[in-house]
Amino acid sequence: MTAADQRAILVKAKRGPKVEREAAAPPPWEREQWIDEGSLREEASKAARRASVADVPRGRAPRTELAPEVAEELSKVAVASRQARFQERLASAAEALDRGRFADARRMVQPVLRDLPEMAFGHEIAGLSLYRLGQWRKAAAELETARLLDGTVNHHAVLADCYRALHRYHEVEQLWRELREASPAPALLAEGRIVAAGALADQGDLQGALAIMSKALEVPKKPRDYHLRQWYVLADLLDRSGDVIKARRYFGLVFEADREFADVKERLRTLGR
Repeated sequence: MTAADQRAILVKAKRGPKVEREAAAPPPWEREQWIDEGSLREEASKAARRASVADVPRGRAPRTELAPEVAEELSKVAVASRQARFQERLASAAEALDRGRFADARRMVQPVLRDLPEMAFGHEIAGLSLYRLGQWRKAAAELETARLLDGTVNHHAVLADCYRALHRYHEVEQLWRELREASPAPALLAEGRIVAAGALADQGDLQGALAIMSKALEVPKKPRDYHLRQWYVLADLLDRSGDVIKARRYFGLVFEADREFADVKERLRTLGR
């Protein structure tokens, strides 16, 4: 599994009680292999959990449900007579995103955004779909709209990665600062840290990148997935900076927790372990 394979999507969290290149856009950006894609997987999973399809008997139409916060948002921007239709479209788009059908997810959510331009959840789905399709400028525009509408930092990590792809490093730094100051959940903070470190590494500042990743040195008794992603990034930076011994240690920690993580076996092999 490559690092790119790990970044599945973040739409399962909002479930209730679940390319064409732009003409003016730069060539598709290919991230360094060590750059993690875990945040998008979590984002899509969260979005899908906020918009779920309830189980129903075979042969009957599914009943779509939205998580309370999404249903409340929908009730504020849509007339009552059309809410059920919008709810179905949002749930379908979220499910498509979660299943990796990115172009379908974007297509499904477009009618909602056309009629409900103030629906933050719709812009979130569109932004994550465009991100996965490599359309960085459009993805950034949708995610910027989503964060302005919902007033959260939930989109900062993926948005910062869009700006990193566009070499807009000032915006990456600003988003990373806002995310740090907000003290979000550890997993979200880890994703922002990875992107911020990657942006510095892109600019040749390996020491600055290592300084950002220094917060990932802790080794808990029960490491979570985001710990592994941080260790992998840290190990790669250490390897690139010439500290092979420490690089082996952190690649080794990843390997001990998950032997199939990205290309960790190969990385350890090249480092003589």
